Formats: sequence, structure tokens, C-alpha cells
Amino acid sequence: MIFLMTVIKVLLIALNIFPSRFTNRKVMFLIYLTNLVTHVMMNEPRFAQPIPNVTVAVGRDANLPCVVEHLGGYKVAWIHIDRQMILTIHRHVISRIPRYSITYDNANTWLLHVNQAHQDDRGYYMCQVNTNPMISQVGYLQVVVPPNILDIESTPSSVAVRENQNINMTCRADGFPAPKIIWRREDGEEIAVEKKKKVLVYDGEVLPLTKVSRNEMGAYLCIATNGVPPSVSKRIILDVEFSPMIWVPNQLVGAPAGTDVTIDCHTEAHPKAIIYWVYNSVMVLPSKKYKTDYTENSYRAHMKLTIRNLQYGDFGNYRCISKNSLGETEGSIRVYEIPLPSTPSKQVTHSTIDTRENNIIPIRNDSLKSLQTDVHSLKNELLGTSDSTSPALQGATALVPSLTGNNLQIYGSSSSSVERKGLLAIGKSMSYTELPPNHLEDSSAWTAKPPLYLIVYCSGFAWMFLRWTA
Repeated sequence: MIFLMTVIKVLLIALNIFPSRFTNRKVMFLIYLTNLVTHVMMNEPRFAQPIPNVTVAVGRDANLPCVVEHLGGYKVAWIHIDRQMILTIHRHVISRIPRYSITYDNANTWLLHVNQAHQDDRGYYMCQVNTNPMISQVGYLQVVVPPNILDIESTPSSVAVRENQNINMTCRADGFPAPKIIWRREDGEEIAVEKKKKVLVYDGEVLPLTKVSRNEMGAYLCIATNGVPPSVSKRIILDVEFSPMIWVPNQLVGAPAGTDVTIDCHTEAHPKAIIYWVYNSVMVLPSKKYKTDYTENSYRAHMKLTIRNLQYGDFGNYRCISKNSLGETEGSIRVYEIPLPSTPSKQVTHSTIDTRENNIIPIRNDSLKSLQTDVHSLKNELLGTSDSTSPALQGATALVPSLTGNNLQIYGSSSSSVERKGLLAIGKSMSYTELPPNHLEDSSAWTAKPPLYLIVYCSGFAWMFLRWTA
């Protein structure tokens, strides 16, 4: 349009100069003048392409191109419209901000560099050419900012509230574009909001919790996103405080004496409670007798007490106690004795000697060893080492026992018979009864007077008594 108006003006001037009739010479001159104007006007500077809108994250570098054709002797300038600041003119940087610079590729592109872009660099940029009239075009530089959580305006990283009270947790963030705030629990559990409505994710800067319970204790994540990486989050720990509570699985525990027994208690408390065991008003400490074990998980604790080798004084009431700044509670466990199954008394093994007169003498196992020693001594003292065929000596030798392995044998004449009621290993303990075997309950067997060997037996003990007292 400008070109057309210029041509018309030139023609009007020519007509004014040459108002008379046209000659060939005049027509040629008019054609030349028209071509000259057209050539000049066609070589005027013009923009080959518009300036693109550029988006850059804060702190990064940005470049704005301005492509001008047929620049000739004209000059290009860059202006920040929002600041009303001239940045560059031709190849010279006018602004005092060192982050701006200009490059020219010796063709037709003038490139404005914005290094380490700030939020203040956001806005419209104009590239203009100093023609008459001036020509220009505009582009937009968008500087985006990743989200940043404002700690000073948000809930602290740890907050405490009494059970069944209300609390609002706040999380505020800035950035460009404006960030979106969401809440979620770190353990993946649902969040109870709006009269116990449960959701996995809650949107909004403020998370309202009403009548909080101990189950809502834990870590909450406030996450801010605006499409500019990276997203950021803040971890807020919610502590729900309450006095201790104790649960005893078994309040009566029985065990036999001499065995080990384990008793346990479950407790819940926050702040963390001091937990211990008490028996007979004395705190139970770990020792060879007692083993204590504590397992904690959040506000829950499991306490165990193992009592080794139960004795009479270990039976009774044991108390597990949990105490924190808000209160104290205890549980009681009674440990009682379970008697072992009763076993019938065992009769002591007896060895009896039948003589021709059918007289019987019982020999107790617990005095067998001493009797053997006494009789052997009596034999050696009275008989010496020579052989004798005296009937009295034969009666004495009938009392001399010897042990071969674990079998009790009686040495005597061939007419003596031995009835073996059992075998007993020397050195092994065994319970016994004072009652004789059933077949020896005949009182005549106990009142019969042996004629010979009893005399020798008594004589030997009398001799030993005189020897010891000498």
C-alpha cells in the first residue's frame, strides 16, 4: 500500500511538471522515474518472519531471533516493552544488565540472548528498524518457575495434637504458573476428612482433620506441582497424644516347677511410654533368672518376660506397667504352679536267702555296699586266708556277697538257694519303701531265730565295735 501511494505521488508530480502534451522523450523520462522509485521501494527493509514466543525455566538461557531482509544502511534495535528499556542498538548493548547480549550472523538474523533468565525478564520484546516510518514486530518471553513450598507460611514438619481434637494442616507454595497442592499419607492409607469421609488424595492448601484418632498418626506429604519440573513435597509428621493403655492376652498362666514360662503385655501410648515389669513391689531387671524383651512399632509396644527355672518363690502376681507424661496404667498376670502327674511309689528291690530252716533275712539296697565291706572284713579277720570246712565258717561265708556287673550273687553251700527279685546298678539312686515285699508279710518269717549265721553275724559286729572303741 505504501509503495502504491508513492508511485501515485510520483505520477502526479510528473503530470504537474509536464502539463502539456506528452512527447516520446517525456514518456521515456516518466518510465525511468517510475522504475527508479519502484526499485528503491522494493529494496526497503522488511521482516522475513515473526518473532516466536519463547518459554524458558528460570535460571536457563533464552534466545529471541529477529530476521530482517534488505536492511541496507538501517539499524535494528531491541526493546523490553514491559520495562520500557532499550536493550541493544545494532551491535551495541545499551542496557546495563550484563545478562543481555546481541549477535548477528552476517545474513539477516539478529539474535537477542538472555542469559540465566530471571522472572523480571518475562514480558514482550520489540525488534524495530529505524526506517521512516519505523517498522517493528513483537515477541513474548515466558519465564516459568518450578514450585517452591513456603515453610514460613506452612505447618511445621512436626505437629502434635491430643486425641479427639481438631487440627488444620497448611501447605503453601509459589511458582509460575501457580502450583497445585495435593495431600496424601506416606504409608498409603486413606485420609479421613469431612466428617470421616476417606480419600487417598486431598486437593487444597489446607487439610482439615476433625476428632483425630491414634490411627491417623503418621507422616503426611504435601506435594506441589505446576507442570514445571521438578515437583516438590514437604513431609509433616502428625503426632496424636494419648495416655497409656494395656492389653493382657492371658491373665492366668500356669507352669510346672522347674520349667521356663513367658508372659506378655501389649501397650499403646504416645508420647513414648516407659514400660517395665514389677514382682513383689520390685522392678524386674534382666538377669539369669529373668529375660525381658521389648518390641516397638509406632505407638504400640509388646513386652515379654521369661522366668527361667520356676521355683516356689517365683509363683505369684506380675505387673506390666506403662507410664508417660499423660498418665500411667498397668496389667496383672498371675503365674501359678501346675503339679506334675503323681507316680506310684516303687518298692525297693530285695535279695533274700533261704536256709534249710526256711529262714529269710531282707537286705536293703541302700546298705548293701556297707554290708559288703563289713562282711568281707569279718571274713578276713576271723578266717584269715586258709580254707576251712567248719560248719560255722560255712555259715559265715553264706553271708559274703560279691557284685559281678550289676547282678547280686550270694556265695555259700550248694544247698543255699538265691531268689533274685531284680537288678540294681551300683551308684544309681532309687526311691524305696520301708514296707517289705508282699510275699514277706508273714510275721513268722520275721520272728524266726536263725541258729548259726545270726550268731556269727552278731559276733562280727561286736568284734568290730570293740575294735573301733579300743
